Amino acid sequence: MTNNEKLAQLLFPDITKTPEDYEKIYPLRNLPEGARVTRFAPSPTGYLHIGGLFGALVDILTAQSTGGAAFLRIEDTDQKREIDDGVSAIVKGFDYFSVAFDEGVTGFGTEKGEYGPYTQSKRVEIYQTIAKSLVEKGLAYPCFCTADELTALREKQESEGALIKGYFGKYAKCRDLSFEEQEARIKAGESYVIRLRSQGDENKRIAFEDVIRGKIEMPENTIDEVLLKSDGIPTYHFAHVCDDHLMRTTHVIRGEEWISSVPKHIELFRACGYKLPKFAHTPQVLKIDEETGDKRKLSKRKDPEAAVSYFVDEGFPKESVLEYLLTLINSNFEDWRRANPREDISKFPFNLKKMSSSGCLFDLVKLNDVSKNVISVMSAAQVYENVAKWTEAADKDFCAVFTADPVYSTAVLNIDRECPKPRKDIAKWSEVKDYVSYLYNELYTADFRFDEKLDKADIKAILTKYLEVYDPADGKDEWFAKIKEMCEPLGFTPNVKEYKKTPEAFKGHVGDVSGVIRMAVTSRSNTPDLCAIMQLLGKDEVTARLNNAISTL
Repeated sequence: MTNNEKLAQLLFPDITKTPEDYEKIYPLRNLPEGARVTRFAPSPTGYLHIGGLFGALVDILTAQSTGGAAFLRIEDTDQKREIDDGVSAIVKGFDYFSVAFDEGVTGFGTEKGEYGPYTQSKRVEIYQTIAKSLVEKGLAYPCFCTADELTALREKQESEGALIKGYFGKYAKCRDLSFEEQEARIKAGESYVIRLRSQGDENKRIAFEDVIRGKIEMPENTIDEVLLKSDGIPTYHFAHVCDDHLMRTTHVIRGEEWISSVPKHIELFRACGYKLPKFAHTPQVLKIDEETGDKRKLSKRKDPEAAVSYFVDEGFPKESVLEYLLTLINSNFEDWRRANPREDISKFPFNLKKMSSSGCLFDLVKLNDVSKNVISVMSAAQVYENVAKWTEAADKDFCAVFTADPVYSTAVLNIDRECPKPRKDIAKWSEVKDYVSYLYNELYTADFRFDEKLDKADIKAILTKYLEVYDPADGKDEWFAKIKEMCEPLGFTPNVKEYKKTPEAFKGHVGDVSGVIRMAVTSRSNTPDLCAIMQLLGKDEVTARLNNAISTL
């Protein structure tokens, strides 16, 4: 038995499996040629960032578009960041947006799939098995340096002006300890970590092809990275390499902040004897800082929209948020949407190579515009169902009013909706209450703000005359014909163009007359089709509102 093998046995006396055993436990996936396997791997912080939803969507679309698989893995090896049941909020966020993984973690303590466990803290034996193998091959070793010694090392490098800072080369004081010294220190109970024995050369460079960014060249890794911490738990870098290999990930898709780590990951893959996956580094989700005007990352502390829970609380439809994210993900999505206005987004021909390599600007104004378009093509029944569900949790008082008569509320939502050019007034469910309140007596408060250019006497004359001709059975054409007939006797013109040509000749035009009626009935200057509104309110209510308006003049 070689010294390396003796050392491995000394370090890992309870590890009996070999890497080959795990190759059999996790065989190559039975997928079509060209199928891509991707993973989304957050830490269990109890918080799903909008950038995380963005990344997960890219993972899933990449897998779906190639007949592959996407899985959710929880990377909980950094226990400083972990919170109790930090998984549920992440899974709940994905569930709200119907972002579904093929396998992986499904909740707190639950999962599905054949390549688990999908939580890293449950895979410690795997990492230790592979680390033991690296020690046997002389590619890893125990490091006994204390925190104070590592601090002194960094200070020495800074004072010497070292270009590369870290544990490597002449600074790696535990790298070349004899077996006898290693054995003595281990048996003496000294604390240690397991480090990679880097084979990198600071004078050499590596190159890899990023699926999004093209060819990238960087210096080789020379740092003896920590593989296992003193408690036997792996670092992110080592765990991800082991997991992505054994879970048979073909494409590692992650944020651009990980580009600098690629050299160490490539060396780890090669040290373990693993085939390199493809790397794709997505752009960061940015916003314009209101104070400085500069671009910056979305901040959990500064920006409420950084958390996906913000969009849930505000009542944005999941379809709107996903649609908006797709405009950031692929540059050709908006052209596709214009050509396919009512097609499901799952039909969009996603292409990872069409992602931008520069940061994506998250714009709430544009999200609102996208959401208005999305909601406008929903049926009234769909909108009713969504509003009822959202208000049940967010606004119980309005929910009670809104759901008391589902047929009526659905009809309210259907005004100017299921037609060739539907209105685009609603961007989120939290806006519906104000949008429809005048149609519910429990919510309506009369507030008459008539056009100031009209005299009170003329306003009263319009309303009085309209009461004489009002018929709730009138259709839209008959209703408007009566409004036009009222105009000339009251000093208004039924022709808007004529008024614009000689405004001094008239008190106003047909739009002003209908506007007076609209304000009297709804207390608003802008509403959907007024005829349809009055048909829903009914004769008694419309008559009462008109008389109320007259009495206030």
